Amino acid sequence: MDECDFFDEKDEVKPAQLNCPSCRTMETYDVRWRRRTKKKSLPSHASQEDKMRFSKARDYLVRVDDVISCKRCRKRIEITSLQSVIFL
Repeated sequence: MDECDFFDEKDEVKPAQLNCPSCRTMETYDVRWRRRTKKKSLPSHASQEDKMRFSKARDYLVRVDDVISCKRCRKRIEITSLQSVIFL
């Protein structure tokens, strides 16, 4: 079974304050995240190994956006200050 069989996915937006390296301004940007929530139960066709993996699985967030354009100068800002995965 794939990991996507263990989780329900939902997209959400969270604000983050980022600095533009070109114009050196700090702004609040909306960063897209994908929330993966563990399902209530495993499908019936799961093997014993899948059941062990499912018991260890936990909810987490994955950052979707890696690059955002600056609101002032329109140059690309690479998001390096935020983690790419957050466990809940």
